[in-house]
Amino acid sequence: MSGTRIKRWLNMHGKEFNADGTLKPEAREQMLSEGMSNEAIDSYARRLKIKYDEWKRLDETDPEPWTVYTAYDFFTTEEKQQFNADGTLKAEYIEIALSKGMSESWLAEMERRKKIDVDNYNQVSARNAEQGINFGEEKMNEILASRRTYAERRKQMEQDLRNFEEPSSLPFEKDTPYF
Repeated sequence: MSGTRIKRWLNMHGKEFNADGTLKPEAREQMLSEGMSNEAIDSYARRLKIKYDEWKRLDETDPEPWTVYTAYDFFTTEEKQQFNADGTLKAEYIEIALSKGMSESWLAEMERRKKIDVDNYNQVSARNAEQGINFGEEKMNEILASRRTYAERRKQMEQDLRNFEEPSSLPFEKDTPYF
């Protein structure tokens, strides 16, 4: 997706800055009323405009990869046997379920719930994409991170410590002994 950095920048600074990275007049007035000097405001606006220009240049020359995930990518193996990507039940599943005595009303309820899940995923994904956030990728990374073994998490923590990460963000205490 193009322009993801700029979308994130605007999401962070859009109340004070225009879509072209310039300070809004009303934001300047607010800062002046709070006692900031014109020089301090200009310095602030200049620093953020530099960051805006850099992110814009990167969006144009080195766009971030944007893997598109659908709700179906997060279905369990069993759900993939039961449902289509849009949340509707597969005809062969309906046939088998009915032959095992499952009621049509329960199948309709299952389908209704799954369609709501798919719609919700699509809405959140679209809303986040407008802000430059890849919801599906974040969700997939969460799943992958939760599947890591103790040894993998410990190794990552060692790297995080070398990078001076905040101790509260680490999965273990710094003094956790090795096996």
